[in-house]
Amino acid sequence: MLAKLENLEKRYMELEEQLAAPDAYENQERYRKLAKAHADLRDVVTLFRHYRDLDRQLAENKELLNDADADMREMAQEEIRHIEAEIPEVEQRLKVLLLPPDPLDEKNIVLEIRAGTGGEEAALFAGDLFRMYCRYAEIMGWKVEIIDESPTDNGGYKEVIALISGNRVYSHLKYESGTHRVQRVPATESQGRIHTSAATVAVMPEAEEVDVDIKPEDLRIDVYRASGAGGQHVNKTESAVRITHIPTGVVVTCQDEKSQHKNKARAMKVLASRILQAEREKQHSEQAADRKSQVGSGDRSERIRTYNFPQGRVTDHRVNLTLYSLDRFMDGDIEGMIDALAAQAQAEALRAEAEGAGR
Repeated sequence: MLAKLENLEKRYMELEEQLAAPDAYENQERYRKLAKAHADLRDVVTLFRHYRDLDRQLAENKELLNDADADMREMAQEEIRHIEAEIPEVEQRLKVLLLPPDPLDEKNIVLEIRAGTGGEEAALFAGDLFRMYCRYAEIMGWKVEIIDESPTDNGGYKEVIALISGNRVYSHLKYESGTHRVQRVPATESQGRIHTSAATVAVMPEAEEVDVDIKPEDLRIDVYRASGAGGQHVNKTESAVRITHIPTGVVVTCQDEKSQHKNKARAMKVLASRILQAEREKQHSEQAADRKSQVGSGDRSERIRTYNFPQGRVTDHRVNLTLYSLDRFMDGDIEGMIDALAAQAQAEALRAEAEGAGR
């Protein structure tokens, strides 16, 4: 590990020299790449330098244990206790920082939420989840664009698809895929009985042309008149688009825009993201086949979380974490849960790496 860290520090210093060179600004694209590479290494190099400084302080204090002054020896002993307690924590953080980054962490996402079992109550819950993610996106300074939606009369959604764009969106929301279950008393329930319903969430990295190769001959594109309540363009022009990817059978529709061209572009974005996600899930399943546990496969069928309204709690079953702040959680205060899921994923990645090294 030390050799790897020393090489990273050397690379960091080389990048500093290149960024400080008089001609660094002449090629803006090159400068941006150098600056990003430098920023990506900053945390691990800063922590490594702190680790090395702790090691030096430990050695100096151990020498002071032989000092003739009893007070000096006592101070050195106290310092040694503090340093020896901190070093394992720093080593653990360095190991986490050295884990290979997910190349998709920087990407925007396509978010799909569908009402599951539970009828109208499930649709209302799907709407609640969508508003929760929109509120979180607002807190994070991200942008949310609805691509397609099937709203219900009571303010819920049978289905809603949105593009969320901003800084490292996928890295924050990638563990949200799966089945979300709700337990609460519906407004229409006169006896006060608790009902259980569910909605499924899919979080897919936004695919770019370089990520997925979609051949035009593999597509069937149909246009039709948009349906829905109220919009002036509804049922007047054939602006809605349905795209079928013949090899995989994936079907995407989009009718949110008045322009057929815009609907087609948005539908293609969703199609590419779904195909990329399917490929990733296949790879993930193969890689995880011999592992005892994982944070989540991203499979919609996996029940990941329960929202219990009568008790005001939300429980994530993958990390056995229960938060008794459901109101705040539904208002977008989900960072604590996201941090716990990321920490669990890091721990499992470190365990898998250690097992691999031991073979």
